[in-house]
Amino acid sequence: MFINKLLFAALLLFISPFIVSQTDSTKLDDGEWEWYWEDYDDWEYWDLEFGFKEKRPAISLNYGFAELSREDVQSQFVDPNLIELKIGFIRDRQAWESESIIKHSYKYLFLSNESNNLSGKEATGNEIESKMWRFGYGNSSGYGYKVGESASIIPYYTYTINWTNIDFNNPGNLAFVPEADQIIMGYYDESFRFGTSTEGGVRAKLIKNLILDAGYERAIVFQRHLFWKWAGSAVIESIAQSLVDEFVEEVFDSSPAAAPIVSFLLKNGLAYGIYELRQDKMNWPFPSEAPVSYDQFKFGVTFVF
Repeated sequence: MFINKLLFAALLLFISPFIVSQTDSTKLDDGEWEWYWEDYDDWEYWDLEFGFKEKRPAISLNYGFAELSREDVQSQFVDPNLIELKIGFIRDRQAWESESIIKHSYKYLFLSNESNNLSGKEATGNEIESKMWRFGYGNSSGYGYKVGESASIIPYYTYTINWTNIDFNNPGNLAFVPEADQIIMGYYDESFRFGTSTEGGVRAKLIKNLILDAGYERAIVFQRHLFWKWAGSAVIESIAQSLVDEFVEEVFDSSPAAAPIVSFLLKNGLAYGIYELRQDKMNWPFPSEAPVSYDQFKFGVTFVF
């Protein structure tokens, strides 16, 4: 990706004198020049990380409620709560030619902790307690509505890749926990495992430096990382999301005001369906084990600098 961006930058620098010479030959007046550059600014290439677009550092703090499960485990898990820290960069820009709609991007690294200790709940009978640490990379994007000079409402879609360490514990009598469940938990217990997640929600930008967040996340933790099956599943998801993006572009052309909502519903609806299929097969549609799943509601605040 870096090489591709570098090559594009070199190409842009190489052809810019020819572009300028061609433009000079048309003898554009001031009004035409303004239109020319505004149109050029709408190119998607300008959204690449060449520094042409302003990106601002951001820190997010989240708190939430989770439900832990695995399809083939009979024992009940104690539902944990979570805290999460994100550090990254936010970038907002005008979406195409609409002054009231913005394109939003938030790329970040994150660290989260989930535990029944945070929820104040304890195991009884065959219930399983858990402590989890998770870290990874997330990419959040969406189209939002400007409300005044600095405020905006942004429905978003997020995808993350991450690594998770889970510590399972049954403080009671292990005789109440089926042996098959103990074996499955042993695959994860106190070991780092690869995982992915998707999240949909809304960001409310109150002022230039403060954003309130609310979202619903579905995360899966792989029993083992079968790279080629995972890659095949990820490619299918990526192609499907790309088709949604193409459809949203068409909606922008005909009904710009509806595009942010259409994008939010279609991208998150597709992600929810795929992750529902992955509850039985972590690398759907390829044969694979069920994953450990976290379904969680998160609320937080983001400080933008």
